[in-house]
Amino acid sequence: MALRVGDKAPDFKLFSSELKEVSLSDYKGKKLVLHFFPLAFTGTCTTQLCTMRDSFGFYEGMNASIAAISVDSPFALAKFKEEQFYQFPLLSDFNKEVSQAFGAFYEEFVFNLKGVSKRAAFVIDEQGIIKYAEVLDVATDLPDFDAIKKLVTD
Repeated sequence: MALRVGDKAPDFKLFSSELKEVSLSDYKGKKLVLHFFPLAFTGTCTTQLCTMRDSFGFYEGMNASIAAISVDSPFALAKFKEEQFYQFPLLSDFNKEVSQAFGAFYEEFVFNLKGVSKRAAFVIDEQGIIKYAEVLDVATDLPDFDAIKKLVTD
């Protein structure tokens, strides 16, 4: 079941591409723009995260953090981050628990791949409440970046 605006965001602990444990509570007191993406090194996923990379200064200026989650290993995410110069954490949901908790999960994806994150975007406020939730069923669709930016400025 997908989460909705007003729901408390599920807590999580995941390993980053730097092999550091990151939890939702690490962002307490800041807005968090949390992206889910299916797979590193793919076209639409790269576009999604590069859009956030290129807007990083805007979000930082609004006291908002960015993080992105996929089911890729931390090692694949490290290479992806290095190649694309992402300034924000890429988090490995290798066990697929967080993607499921947020309702951003394909049981079956392309090429008969099982258990892949859906493309999704959430804005979580300073108290851990979801202020924006967008889970996309079509993997080639992108989140509404303008809506996310507008919400962060409110």
